[in-house]
Amino acid sequence: MIAVRHHAQVAVAGDGQVSIGNTIVKAGARKVRKLYGDRVVAGFAGAAADAFTLFARFEAKLEEHRGNLSRAAVELAKDWRSDRVLRRLEALLAVADREHSFIVSGTGDVIEPDDGLIGIGSGGPFALAAARALVSHSDLDAKAIATEAMRVAATICVFTNDHLTVEVL
Repeated sequence: MIAVRHHAQVAVAGDGQVSIGNTIVKAGARKVRKLYGDRVVAGFAGAAADAFTLFARFEAKLEEHRGNLSRAAVELAKDWRSDRVLRRLEALLAVADREHSFIVSGTGDVIEPDDGLIGIGSGGPFALAAARALVSHSDLDAKAIATEAMRVAATICVFTNDHLTVEVL
């Protein structure tokens, strides 16, 4: 999964592969979605069922804090870390709006990258490297950067495919 904030545009791209161990069980999963009246985009890496729980909790935090992404991310991380049930969830969230992007984890991490780029999941580091190169050496928009970065990751990582979902703000 890759999140790109670039030139007043936000794009989050996720592959569709769901694996259990070394077996691909689904190729067309949808790991990215728009939230809060299409003003926030979020994606996940990790266990799918866990991620759906986190999406619901994060969306509730966005509503509670009237769309304040920073506050919603911090409050979700607090709950995730302190709640006995949530603490066992194995997933990461990448969340972004036009001003901020964050990685949110169950260990209480809420990290805003310096460059507006986030890569999570098995193919995340490959997509992140590709996105950084594309931002530095091309005039592509955020959607094109996210798409191409995920295509690069899919050619390298066996747990990443090229059945992409891309959401843009």
